[in-house]
Amino acid sequence: MAISTKLMMRQGQALVMTPQLLQAIKLLQFSNLELAAFLHDELERNPLLEAHEGDGGVDAADPSQGAEPSAAEPFEGPQEGDWAQQDLAVDSATLSADLGADMSNAFEPEGPSIGERARDEAPDGAGLSATSWTGAAGGGPADGEAPNLEAYVADRQSLHEHLAEQLALACPDPRHRIIGQSIIDAIDESGYLRESLGEIAARLEADMAEAEHILATIQTFDPSGVGARDLAECLAIQLKERDRYDPAMQAFVANLPLVARRDFAQLAKLCGVDDEDIADMAAELRRLEPKPGRAFGGAPIQPLVADVIVRAASDGAWHVELNADALPRVLVNHSYAAQVSAVATGPADKSFISSCLQNANWLTKSLEQRARTILRVASEIVRLQDAFLTHGVEHLRPLNLRTVADAIGMHESTVSRVTSNKYMMTPRGVFELKYFFSASIATTSGAAAHSAEAVRFRIKQMIDRETPDGILSDDAIVERLKASDIEIARRTVAKYRDSLRIPSSVDRRRAKLAQARMTTH
Repeated sequence: MAISTKLMMRQGQALVMTPQLLQAIKLLQFSNLELAAFLHDELERNPLLEAHEGDGGVDAADPSQGAEPSAAEPFEGPQEGDWAQQDLAVDSATLSADLGADMSNAFEPEGPSIGERARDEAPDGAGLSATSWTGAAGGGPADGEAPNLEAYVADRQSLHEHLAEQLALACPDPRHRIIGQSIIDAIDESGYLRESLGEIAARLEADMAEAEHILATIQTFDPSGVGARDLAECLAIQLKERDRYDPAMQAFVANLPLVARRDFAQLAKLCGVDDEDIADMAAELRRLEPKPGRAFGGAPIQPLVADVIVRAASDGAWHVELNADALPRVLVNHSYAAQVSAVATGPADKSFISSCLQNANWLTKSLEQRARTILRVASEIVRLQDAFLTHGVEHLRPLNLRTVADAIGMHESTVSRVTSNKYMMTPRGVFELKYFFSASIATTSGAAAHSAEAVRFRIKQMIDRETPDGILSDDAIVERLKASDIEIARRTVAKYRDSLRIPSSVDRRRAKLAQARMTTH
């Protein structure tokens, strides 16, 4: 059998991940902030894209909107009856006649009037006129540029800047300032020193005793407690400044795990004081700041913007709509593309324009497809979770991605991308779309399953209703849930309790008894 090369044609189907398809998938899982950043880069990269600002602006072509003169139509200066053309009368007789006021007891003006003095002192061409206020374009300053409002906003000082200013005053020695600045750079936003002091000293080839001395100096800076290496040291620094760090308080701070467990009986033995003193020491500890750097803030908090808004309709149904403020407004400037294409001569220019136009059209279509997909998924979630919107968390039904995907005719991965970092505003609050997807908990009677989120909510309600004499153990919670037709294991209850950050029954009983004892005192 001879081996030869042949040219053959074959027809088949295959899934090809084109760059446009990858872009559409990426847009689908973007959050609002990520999408805004991505579109900002695309607007800078593609000259045929432009941001649509909406219809809220003033239409300059409509005279009823009160539009100002544009830069293309120069301002003709003051007209007849214009205030800028008239002199302001300041003599008593004129004011009395115009205003109908008695000016007999007013002071007589000394020297020339304000208007005359301004005209005499002003140089040629520098008199007060309408254009001095309106500028060349009929608005803004005379140079035609709008004032930079950001220049008038106060800059918020960071924790590191605040400490560096104090270091410059406390350490005149340049060597000490270098070591101190390295220590300050290792302090996090909460005010704690997260890097080992020995590593900082070794990196700077400094003596350990010298580094300890500079750290002790930094720990005296404002805010109180800054530069501590752990919570105990942070609280100790603040107590020393308040002159409250006696041997009893020192033993109290050294046993913070017992304080967290509210084991006040053991703390009273270790500190050598009675229960009343222990209660006072715990109250003193609560008045301290565990995170000294919190007053200076950290990274800017981004506001949460809902992608979907759900409102109750008059007929008892739910109205689902996309949030217009969260939708991107990007348009393709086809007129500009036609103008540029007409003057383009080289093949490289024509290829660039064609590529930009193709990418712009595909981007707008991808954004439209993204909006439609989000709306379809959100509408199906609202349809399936109607009981939750009407009655509350206890009626949240178990739901998975496959159920929604089969209902709207999409793949599970698409639904997963849509529900990632997307939020829905409902009459019961703002929830992430993934919140409505939870595992199912079987029932003892074989009826419809319960949602894991609803069971977690019931556990929290039971614990919130506890009394000091009726603390529920995990086994007791299991028995109560079984009485409510919920089949659940004890380890599952413990897992849900830990996810809610609820301590064990022993710690809850100790905390409630300590609280009752403090209330009695």
